[in-house]
Amino acid sequence: MEAYIKGIGIVSPQKTFKTHDFLSEAVEYNTNTLRCIEPVYTEFLNPILARRMGRTVKMGIAASSVCLKDAGVEIPDAIITGTALGCHEDTEKFLMAIIDNDEQFLTPTSFMQSTHNTVSSQIALQLKCMNYNFTYVHKNFSFESALLDGLMTLADTDAHNVLVGGHDEMTDKHFRITARAGHWKEEKTATMDIIHSKTPGSVSGEGAAFFMLSNQEGNNDYAKLRALRMFYAPESETEVHNKILELLKEKNMTTADIDCVVYGISGDVRYDQKYYNLKNALFSDTTATYFKHLCGEYQTSGCFALWLSSMILKTQTIPKSTLIGKNNKKQFKNVLIYNNYMGAYHSVYLLSQC
Repeated sequence: MEAYIKGIGIVSPQKTFKTHDFLSEAVEYNTNTLRCIEPVYTEFLNPILARRMGRTVKMGIAASSVCLKDAGVEIPDAIITGTALGCHEDTEKFLMAIIDNDEQFLTPTSFMQSTHNTVSSQIALQLKCMNYNFTYVHKNFSFESALLDGLMTLADTDAHNVLVGGHDEMTDKHFRITARAGHWKEEKTATMDIIHSKTPGSVSGEGAAFFMLSNQEGNNDYAKLRALRMFYAPESETEVHNKILELLKEKNMTTADIDCVVYGISGDVRYDQKYYNLKNALFSDTTATYFKHLCGEYQTSGCFALWLSSMILKTQTIPKSTLIGKNNKKQFKNVLIYNNYMGAYHSVYLLSQC
């Protein structure tokens, strides 16, 4: 199953929204949580509607609107999203209202907006799109599951243009709870220095990104998504390496055919060594990049990596802020993404130049 990426829209902690600039000046933070640089939502939404919507919903609508315009598609044949936490801010509002009001006189708005499929349904309502609409809530495989469904929809149905997105937000309450579990760094950290970190925990992040997938090649496609693999809790790093080699073999490729690898290095000393071990074992001479110092760690951060890889193939450039070591290539034909979350959820993407 393969697909062409025809359009992209992304809201992130970087200057990525409605711009052709490709991280010429990366935004650096000195904190342990990154928040999105949000657009002016009245460009996409009625102000009255926008006031009632949660932050994640507005980010999703803005990102999807830009993606649709970028691809030149008015109504997609399907809308598929992936999210681990859904509209977490609205969920918290409703739960706090239950406590504060002693379970009485509750307004339904926050509850209605708190469901995980709110973003995909609101996009459909804005577009008046009655086609296939689905949201995956598979923890750290949520975006990858949505992407896989998008590929299957293109391969097995009459659909030609499928809108696929991933979104998650970070709230103060959720940050404090997950910090107790050791997910985040205790100290404030300069994001450009996390690659050198020797402490546990990463920097939390958030974002929303949408991609228009098509089974028809166009003149202005960003990249071709050729393969996607997910595997949970592998017994050893050797198993991870073998699965990547198997994926490449299926596409009649070897490690020498990969021009760039995008690693999910997060600054967490407990898990980052897996990336370096893969690099040393299979891709020691391949141009290496990383991305979580730009968007932070979150459960659907794979969507940011997919944006970064697509832009590398489209522009044939690599931002200096993402490089690990030196760039060994002048032309990029194949890019591999390897990401894992807390050492358990592993995902691999293979993209090629159109």
